Amino acid sequence: MKLNRKYLPPAFFNGSQPYRWAVLLCLLAWAVTAGACRQPSVEGILRIGLPEEPRTLNVWLASDAASRTVLRQIYQPLYEDDPETLEPVPWLAAALPVYDAARLTYTITLRPAHWSDGTPLTSSDVAFTARMIQEFKIPMLSSRWKQVERIETPDAATVVVHLKRPLATFLSRTLEAAIVPAHQWEPIAQAARESAKPLAYLLNYNMKDPVGSGPFLFKQWRRGDYLYLQRNPHYFATGQTIADRKMGPYIEGLLFKVYGTTDVAMLALRQGDIDMFWQGIQPGYVAILNKNPHIKVFDSQKSALYYMGMNTRRPPFSDVHLRRAVALMIDKGFLVDRLLQGRGTQLFSIIPPGNRQWHNPDVPRYGEGLKYRERLRRAYELLLSAGYSWEMPPFGSQGDIQSAKGLRRPDGTPMGKVIILTPPADYDPARAISGTMIQEWLQALGIPAMARPMEFSALIDQIKNRRDFDAFILGYGRLSIDPDYLGSFFESSGDKTRGLNTSGYRNETFDRLAEESQCAMDPVIRHQMIMEMQRIIMEDVPYVPLYVPNMIEAAYTARFDGWVPMLDGIGNRWSINMVRPTSGRHD
Repeated sequence: MKLNRKYLPPAFFNGSQPYRWAVLLCLLAWAVTAGACRQPSVEGILRIGLPEEPRTLNVWLASDAASRTVLRQIYQPLYEDDPETLEPVPWLAAALPVYDAARLTYTITLRPAHWSDGTPLTSSDVAFTARMIQEFKIPMLSSRWKQVERIETPDAATVVVHLKRPLATFLSRTLEAAIVPAHQWEPIAQAARESAKPLAYLLNYNMKDPVGSGPFLFKQWRRGDYLYLQRNPHYFATGQTIADRKMGPYIEGLLFKVYGTTDVAMLALRQGDIDMFWQGIQPGYVAILNKNPHIKVFDSQKSALYYMGMNTRRPPFSDVHLRRAVALMIDKGFLVDRLLQGRGTQLFSIIPPGNRQWHNPDVPRYGEGLKYRERLRRAYELLLSAGYSWEMPPFGSQGDIQSAKGLRRPDGTPMGKVIILTPPADYDPARAISGTMIQEWLQALGIPAMARPMEFSALIDQIKNRRDFDAFILGYGRLSIDPDYLGSFFESSGDKTRGLNTSGYRNETFDRLAEESQCAMDPVIRHQMIMEMQRIIMEDVPYVPLYVPNMIEAAYTARFDGWVPMLDGIGNRWSINMVRPTSGRHD
């Protein structure tokens, strides 16, 4: 082998043989390291942009969107929502579970499947996952399994779950949790049990090489740059037909690239450096993206809720008449048209219309279709009939609109200043501006309202912990398909420090329906209960639903196509299984 002198130090040729061997070994180590850090070839690999670095590969700790996005390609659930009907369909399971009402059991049969290291996936893995969630009380998951009494595994493909009581959400919520491999996690769990703080040990465990059952397996992570997942040769669904779709994946891998800002990510998308950006984008980007013939913009409905909440524990919003008047004054169409640029939907119920199975359209729809004058007139007449009075009402003697002032409550006390807390504009401009607009509409009625932006963590503390507020504007960006959250938001038992019933709403009829709906195993009866619960809430309006923005996403289709749109967008398991290389020349 001939060595080029210009790449080696003079001492290499003048020094001893051991020295030369040491230099050669160093060069070899450098070459191996450089090769390991090199970004994989993009041929057949789907490149996905992420807005931030994933924080962990520990499935129990993953609360950030980027980590969940990556881990959803590695770990799989027993059931997944159908992209069209939104009904649960068998995923790792071979069929829908069989419920035995007399024994309070669900029997689940598994598909033949393997973990990414080739180990068979069995009923023992399902039982281990459930017991681990229960034993360590894993946040966000343990509440879904608290009604499970015990689990039996009569054979490798059968799981029998015994419940403490009927649980209507068992299939749609509990059984959609990701299943983990017992052979990888049992030693970690044992070490956690022996530690001083078992849950903390488990959550802080640095998982470097997760073993999963998904379409891809972990291969490489270069922090700050990219994370690479390779096609899993043991993936159970490849070639299978699930929900009338023949499953892939039809690609060789996923390359997640981190972008610090949406502007940089959109430039990368337009240039074809990434094939999709896994995050909703603002409407302002759509026009420039549409100019590129290789980019397809997807506009999907979201399962989300953006709303104004009112503190029903104290005046002035302890009065339902005032809450209804506020709901009448808010022009939701204006908010959607101006703030969301028309890419959104007005909300009139807590469950959004995109959730077709559970949304109730037949609720009070305050102010819908009314012009400003008519909204003001109806709100004024509502308060007048409830005993409110003004020094100067919003309408003069000739019916002309005038500046209202001196509003007094039915007991004669002056209406005090009403503060509407909002996130700051740099957190969410739509919610911040909504607060300002609502302030103006309420002032027109004589309510001395003022919007006050507040740093987000301080805002949450003020509402959930201190519970010291008049009103606020917040949102839930991703609600589950199953509407069990409806009870959590408004049951009296949730009116406590750090509880989800932030408005302090209390209604005995609603509480009874919420409790009964959790145990209603007849889907028709449960559906009727959920419809009635929505009607009750919108009669009493502790929350005024405002809008739900569309999920706007974009994909570069010159290399890959086949994305599957559904509620909450194309970033879903179905898309990853169905996306395939486009035919013809790739750019």
